[in-house]
Amino acid sequence: MLSTRDIEQRENLVRWLAYGLGGATLLLALLHFRTEPEFFTLGQGLTGALDNLFMLGGIAVSLYLLYACRQIKGREWYIPVLLLVQMGLMLFVELAPEHPVVARPFYLDSFSVLMALIVGVIGGLICIHAVRYMHDYHAHGHGAQEAKTTCPERRRRSFFFMLFVFLAAMFGIVFSNHLLWLFFFWEVTTLCSFWLIAYSGTDEAVRNGFRALGINLIGGVSFAGALVWLTHGPGLHTWELDQLVAAGSALALIPAVLIAVAGLTKSAQMPFSSWLLGAMVAPTPVSALLHSSTLVKAGVFLLVKLAPVFHNTYAGLLLSLIGGLTFLVTSLIAINQRSAKLVLAYSTIANLGLIVMCVGIGTAATLWAAILLIVFHAVAKALLFLAAGTTAHLIGGRDIEDMEGLVYRRPALAAAMLIGILGMFLAPFGMLLSKYATLQAFLTVEVLPLGGVLLAVIIVFGSAPTLFFWSKWMGKLVAVPRRPQPSELPLPRDEAIALFSLAALTTLACALFPLIDWLFIHPYTGSLIGAGLIPALDGHLPWETIATMSFMLAALFLLPILFWLRPPQFQASSGYLSGANVDGSASYRGAMGAEREVASRSYFLTDFIREGMLTRVGLLGSGCLLILMMLTGAIR
Repeated sequence: MLSTRDIEQRENLVRWLAYGLGGATLLLALLHFRTEPEFFTLGQGLTGALDNLFMLGGIAVSLYLLYACRQIKGREWYIPVLLLVQMGLMLFVELAPEHPVVARPFYLDSFSVLMALIVGVIGGLICIHAVRYMHDYHAHGHGAQEAKTTCPERRRRSFFFMLFVFLAAMFGIVFSNHLLWLFFFWEVTTLCSFWLIAYSGTDEAVRNGFRALGINLIGGVSFAGALVWLTHGPGLHTWELDQLVAAGSALALIPAVLIAVAGLTKSAQMPFSSWLLGAMVAPTPVSALLHSSTLVKAGVFLLVKLAPVFHNTYAGLLLSLIGGLTFLVTSLIAINQRSAKLVLAYSTIANLGLIVMCVGIGTAATLWAAILLIVFHAVAKALLFLAAGTTAHLIGGRDIEDMEGLVYRRPALAAAMLIGILGMFLAPFGMLLSKYATLQAFLTVEVLPLGGVLLAVIIVFGSAPTLFFWSKWMGKLVAVPRRPQPSELPLPRDEAIALFSLAALTTLACALFPLIDWLFIHPYTGSLIGAGLIPALDGHLPWETIATMSFMLAALFLLPILFWLRPPQFQASSGYLSGANVDGSASYRGAMGAEREVASRSYFLTDFIREGMLTRVGLLGSGCLLILMMLTGAIR
């Protein structure tokens, strides 16, 4: 792909690779659903060769990033320092005279198969959407700020190459039991995110790319510190993820806390959230990839894997409070946002905070809720980002106010966007089953019972703003516009395939979540319970109740489908507006014959919710909680 200069050949190659990748992960899921954990060994010679290859690859990644740092202008001076510290720590680990032997470097379980489906299917659809989108991105600006790009042709040829490297690194994270190999793939995702965020080459894009790199390197140094502890420290000596988890909090809590810091940086939790907001300067397919199936999902994936270590510990409770504070603060800030991309960015951080809340408790019920939230967020957020990007190209902006009456202009596109919004605030935040499991677990926390009550209060107050800003967006989409606003541009085929496939996946995920539970989530939590790593469920909802909830959720998606099948027709209506009405609109002629436009705007509560103040409170509070979590890592 990197060497193909013909644009049409490269685009066809992207399509076939994306279809092949999605088909391969579906085949994997068919062969290994409800599977017990399987571990794979390699010959000693091959394992040694891969050890050397990944060590050299890690050095190459660090050297490339050091070379890229030549563009740094002042404030980011700490980035080369972090790179050198990280590389030094990893060499200290890998060149140790004695180190743990890894017998089983790869593994497969139902959770990793589910994650592979998210990466392969959703990531592949995003790549398909990007084929036409990037063509328009480079072809014209026409009001789309992100299309004003300075990147040369050589960089354009590398774009899809980097997308597929990103997906490959995610598969490495999902299937690696060898912690050093997992760390290599972890750093490749950092490299890809930096490159893709800075893709356009503008000063803002480069600056935000370096911000993402610097913050993720903080997590990389912390991860490397955990590997130093597991190699040279007292107690547990292992480079295998399953052995780290099986060791429990008595032996593994310190390295688990250090790796959790890396997970918090990748999943953009406060105080590390600013990089994901800055990443909005990237092309929309990159934003969709970062938010749905790659970088942030790598963070919560690793946190979910480590959840048994945090069960019933002070460090786990503090981790939950970090997620809870992030969830509450960013949900409130999202109300202030007019830009669709910023609403989606803040809601992503909030949703990931809810997942982190569940992870810190580390029970079967909260892990069930966390994994289900990962699934819903992946499909719905990919759909919303891609739909917002397509809408921006068609109407010339991404302001939510400009999307008023989209069901009259682009009913199919509006239907897809409505399905994504329904999937977000009805499935992850409003779905009774997930909240039931989460609240029940929070109210039975054994460590500091008042902490569990506090988490329950946070989830209640954090959920209310999400209902507000999602409902406000939905209202704009279905509102009767003030005047006809025809749109003649057709929806490109590749973008239509991606959008409507994701709309179908979102609908199916909400309607068939009991099947997802039976195929992937229950086998994973059951294996942890069987191994004695987490306590068994005290109880669960009857299947009859689950089936009823599933039917109700599926029925809620009939509204956007009806908009799609029977597009509403625009009918101008005029009321008495203290002047001579203008035919065909709700405007009127006032004094001196001047035409006055009647405008309605959503509530953004800027006088009540102060974004700057909330951000400072969130950063200070989460920073203090993070320090306490690291200090109490040794306390059970």
